[in-house]
Amino acid sequence: MNNQLIIFDTTLRDGEQSPGASLSVSEKVEIAKQLEKLNVDVIEAGFPVSSPEQYEAVERISNEVGVTVAALARAKEIDIKSAYDAIKNGEKKRIHTFSSTSDYHILGKFGDDRYGRTLAEKRETIIKMSYDMVKYAKSLVDDVEFSAEDAGRTDLNYLVEVIEAAIEAGATTINIPDTTGYTFPREFGEKIAYLKKKVKNIENAIISVHCHNDLGLAVANSIAGIENGARQVECTINGIGERAGNAALEEIVMALKVRKDILGIESKIDTKEIMNTSKLVSGYTGIIVQPNKAIVGENAFAHESGIHQDGMLKNRETYEIMTPETVGVQNTKIVLGRHSGRHGLKARLDELGYKVAPEDLNNIYKSFTKLADKKKEVYDDDLRILMGDSKNRNEAIYDLKYMHVFGGSSTIPTATVRIKVDGKVNEDSATGDGPVDALFNAIDRAIDKKPTVESYRVRSVTAGREALGEVAVRIRKDDRSYTGVGVSTDIIEASGKAYIQAINKKEHHERIKNKLQNEEELKGEI
Repeated sequence: MNNQLIIFDTTLRDGEQSPGASLSVSEKVEIAKQLEKLNVDVIEAGFPVSSPEQYEAVERISNEVGVTVAALARAKEIDIKSAYDAIKNGEKKRIHTFSSTSDYHILGKFGDDRYGRTLAEKRETIIKMSYDMVKYAKSLVDDVEFSAEDAGRTDLNYLVEVIEAAIEAGATTINIPDTTGYTFPREFGEKIAYLKKKVKNIENAIISVHCHNDLGLAVANSIAGIENGARQVECTINGIGERAGNAALEEIVMALKVRKDILGIESKIDTKEIMNTSKLVSGYTGIIVQPNKAIVGENAFAHESGIHQDGMLKNRETYEIMTPETVGVQNTKIVLGRHSGRHGLKARLDELGYKVAPEDLNNIYKSFTKLADKKKEVYDDDLRILMGDSKNRNEAIYDLKYMHVFGGSSTIPTATVRIKVDGKVNEDSATGDGPVDALFNAIDRAIDKKPTVESYRVRSVTAGREALGEVAVRIRKDDRSYTGVGVSTDIIEASGKAYIQAINKKEHHERIKNKLQNEEELKGEI
């Protein structure tokens, strides 16, 4: 274990906490299967007690993948019991529980006098609570992880006490999170070194780090932690997560690979699956990867400067410290067309990480041929978008069957839509400030709902005049956001698809919540 780094992927838990990045259960399962193909060691699948969808996703992932699946729980019995119930039938299971340890968090979250009147009393309460709940989790599973929330701003000597209690209670992994992205690399590395030296029973647990990117230092802090003894890193695909995000898995893994001469640490990650995983996560969350993003950005292996191009032609190592193929970027992309058959389409989808059931292939092939008629040549990025679009259509409560938008510089934009709602077809029309606004207004009238649009983004996902355009729409209801992504060679059509998808996600969430409330009320009456 000395040179082996455990990769703990929290894309489906912390990553999904990115604003508007809500994923359906089936999308989470598909991402989890790709993470397994990427060969991560641990998948943190969610926070089961927080919602019915979270519970279902953790349960399904735990049952359907062969790697360790972690379920998050506060240091509360109800949380830990819910986490255990969700993962109990899984092949490899971990309960990940946490307590706040910084004075900022203790005085904020545990300000009530029942936790103690003084800071010292509250600190003692946290230690006892952490010990008791780790011990309870340990009675349910062998693999227990404990996190000291906001460890980056926690008094070191107190942190030592909390960690010693957690290990004594049975924790096998101790996570040191820089929850607010506050620390600098040297500071964070020294913190890990201090804990490794001062925690008397630290040899009984693996030290983990979980760094946030508020100051752009998440990856640097994670590497500083590794240099000082951490042997698990918690990270996300594309670095998505709360606020400015988490440490990016792909950056940490490739830093280890490229600079093995300095670190001497290895991971088990199959780096050739990095790009497929990045594209899958970006497509389902609607969070676009910035072009200059390290490793997975579209410009990561692009060279425009004449000097750079000349150097590359003579020797690739002049300006590249890794090859594109290492992370799954192929120089030659497979191109399919209108004459390609089902077998060729399925073979390429398999290579891209999509497992297509025989009963679904016909519908996907129909969508593919329609796209091929419009585009003539269909590339890998087109297929990735097509797969996300097909999946969301299959799960639709509202199905946009027809749309017609009329507009121009001297006319009032008008839209007409036909939408299938739970088996019934509704048709309506509306005007708007522009063609997209008119379309959204027509959809609102047809389904008799008017969600608040938080953001609307457009980009081209493939090249050329026949390029697919991608639209991401984020809507809000109460305290929750939902993102829909639509793609088409027609940007207005893509806008309609994205809006409908976001509304479908909201409707799925509300129906599950209402169903559970009705069940609880029925139990109360009985």
